[in-house]
Amino acid sequence: MKTLIYTVILICFCAIGYSQNADIHIEQDEKIDKLLGIYKSALSSSEYYRIQVGFGNSDKARTIKSNVEIDFPELPSRIDFDSPTYRVRVGRFKTKLEAERKFNEVRAKYPDAMLLKPKKSTK
Repeated sequence: MKTLIYTVILICFCAIGYSQNADIHIEQDEKIDKLLGIYKSALSSSEYYRIQVGFGNSDKARTIKSNVEIDFPELPSRIDFDSPTYRVRVGRFKTKLEAERKFNEVRAKYPDAMLLKPKKSTK
């Protein structure tokens, strides 16, 4: 009787140990990858307004960028190299009205800020 109970318990533990393993296979339509590619290219080529906060050498640009990230954490910021200087630019505004509103806020803190218009695409 004891051996029967031990055998049942052993079988239960083995079944529990093996029942936790599973493989998941997801099938995705190829059109989804194509749509994601189109979406990414549309985002990268879209025109938008930006605000240039300051410029200078590399160290000065990094300092300005870190200050802007503290003052305006909601705005994406980046440093663009435009020979011979580094330029700190913030924001990605689709409309001029939206850009001008934020520009007024930024200019109060950074008086040398400039609103940059979108570049015309050459396509």
